[in-house]
Amino acid sequence: MEFSINYWAVLAAGIASMGIGMLWYGFLFGNTWMKLAGFSEERMRKLKAQGMGKMYAVSFLSTLVMAFVLAHFAQVWKIVDIFSAFQLAFWTWLGFIATVMLQPVLWEGKSVKLYLFNTLYQLVSLFVAALILVLWR
Repeated sequence: MEFSINYWAVLAAGIASMGIGMLWYGFLFGNTWMKLAGFSEERMRKLKAQGMGKMYAVSFLSTLVMAFVLAHFAQVWKIVDIFSAFQLAFWTWLGFIATVMLQPVLWEGKSVKLYLFNTLYQLVSLFVAALILVLWR
């Protein structure tokens, strides 16, 4: 099977996912996330003082990988419309994100509320990425 990936769409999906993350974990729900994750204002100041560029770079790279793989899935399953893009995002989220991110709740005692908070962000991010990848062919 031959693949024809739109790398501009992959880049746009990666940028959009990072933007959603910045809004989700910052402006919109930053205080909620800090509380659920057990982060204090002091810890956040220390992280910012250390420089977060490397963390953002690695995060962006991982987001690009996710978008690239999602683009492959869209091609394999011939996803061409909005409804199918939503299905692609949902089933990818349910099968890979929701299940894997549940493990720290089960084995490390992480908060169920934090799990729901983080996995909901991932679902929204996947929906937006899938829409970009499917509509921008």
